[in-house]
Amino acid sequence: MKRFYLNFFFTLISFVAFAQQKPHYTQYIMNNYIINPAIGGIENYIDVKLSVRNQWVGIDGAPKTFYATIHGPIGKKDYRTTATSFETKGMNPRGQSYWQDYSSAAPHHGLGMTVVNYSTGYINRLTGYATYSYHIGLTDKTSLAAGIGLGFSAISLKLDKVTLANSFDPAVNLASTSVKKINPELNAGLWLYSDLYFMGISAQQIIPVKLSLVDNTLYKSTLIPHLFGTGGFRVPITEDINGLPSVMVRYIASAPLSVDVNFKAQYRDLLWVGGSYRKGVGFSAMTGVNIANKCNISYSYDLNNSKYMLGTINKGTHEIVIGFLLNNVYGDLCPKNIW
Repeated sequence: MKRFYLNFFFTLISFVAFAQQKPHYTQYIMNNYIINPAIGGIENYIDVKLSVRNQWVGIDGAPKTFYATIHGPIGKKDYRTTATSFETKGMNPRGQSYWQDYSSAAPHHGLGMTVVNYSTGYINRLTGYATYSYHIGLTDKTSLAAGIGLGFSAISLKLDKVTLANSFDPAVNLASTSVKKINPELNAGLWLYSDLYFMGISAQQIIPVKLSLVDNTLYKSTLIPHLFGTGGFRVPITEDINGLPSVMVRYIASAPLSVDVNFKAQYRDLLWVGGSYRKGVGFSAMTGVNIANKCNISYSYDLNNSKYMLGTINKGTHEIVIGFLLNNVYGDLCPKNIW
């Protein structure tokens, strides 16, 4: 019975109370494409990311997320061919000369795809969509991208795993072992970027959908749009170290405004450390390393605020992101435009 109420609690959070209908990410700073389709094709290579997130460890039915993203440029003509494109001996690939040679994007397209599996309690949501983006230079060092994502979302409820304290609940029909609903998925975004800063706005789940996970029209929830605003700027600390303070604001109707404040410090193209504070939730610590010019890996740990119930009964949140740089013919060790 205790297990059922915990899982039902997460079900209410996700679908009835209009709160966390989409998964949270700690390391979106490593992959802003997961929340903004405009970023697709921003770099010189095909960017692949795989991530696993285990939220609120120790609580039965707590959210678990897996995602895979892939995106790359089409018709991109501004590949770097100068010495600052490579880790030349005796030269820092993230030093001042690197940024002096930075130029805005030549007009080009980007294509990509995202698959996310998000489970909470007895509810599982599988989302898949393809994205298209277009990048254009506005000034010598400032570019603008616009993107759209279109696909589907399949939401299922495994009723055979629900155990009720009483034999009947009008909101849960145990006569069926599972229920699955498929809905359209539409996302869109804008991304403004340069050698010194980036700013983005995006919307996910743009099409509101009335959703009923049981065969009863009295019990319906609405999948509503999620809006994101992001921004950050580069701070040269030393010739070898760059800092990146950033912020993300997340707005969902009928839910508290979510605000993240982040800081990332990167040493050359080799490794980085960072931290994040999410208003009303808690702190996160992050670190990552670039392996040659083919792979990168990063890890984060979230510690929830002990003032709230969840902060006292869970063991934090773990998230791992693994990235692969495909067709990286110019040997980029690190993203040029999303640092």
